[in-house]
Amino acid sequence: MALILAEPAHSELVIKKSRFIGCVQPVADRAAALAIVASLRAEHPAAAHVCWALMAGGQSAANDDGEPGGTAGRPMLEVLRHQELEGVLATVVRYFGGVKLGAGGLVRAYTDAVAQALIGARKLPLQRLRTLICSVPYSMEGMLRREIAAAGATLGEVAHGSLVQTLLTVIEADADALRRRIDDASQGRAVWTDPAPAGR
Repeated sequence: MALILAEPAHSELVIKKSRFIGCVQPVADRAAALAIVASLRAEHPAAAHVCWALMAGGQSAANDDGEPGGTAGRPMLEVLRHQELEGVLATVVRYFGGVKLGAGGLVRAYTDAVAQALIGARKLPLQRLRTLICSVPYSMEGMLRREIAAAGATLGEVAHGSLVQTLLTVIEADADALRRRIDDASQGRAVWTDPAPAGR
């Protein structure tokens, strides 16, 4: 089962005088990840490297930032993959201490910096969401809003036409039960339509 992080978690290692500052944090997408990396570069102008790995479905990526190829970003990405994380950015800021670590030493250092941060991280199961569109007569709008709130679903756009049409998002595992409750409460007068797939 895929996991997400509840909040950022940090680590710090010193290996042969080099300082490795690790962080793992939840991110929405690659653009958000690149913004975080840019802010780390600004925050640590004296750092030798700011390496990162992003596990985010089709946007996953890794960057060695000048370290020998394959010694930083990819090993960091493997740690995230091994822990079945999704929507997570791992960063390691390295201050060079004057002693070269060699390829094997670098792989271990970057892997350990991410692994240490993950030890203290709170992980949650990734909940897949489902979007539904429900239309009801005006007299049932209050009931519909109450059922959506009671289910912990998120109410999106509401359109008032011949019926009140609502767009709602709910955890996939709860979607069928919510539909049944609304169907019962509306005595079968709720109308369900599938949202158009993205890109159409």
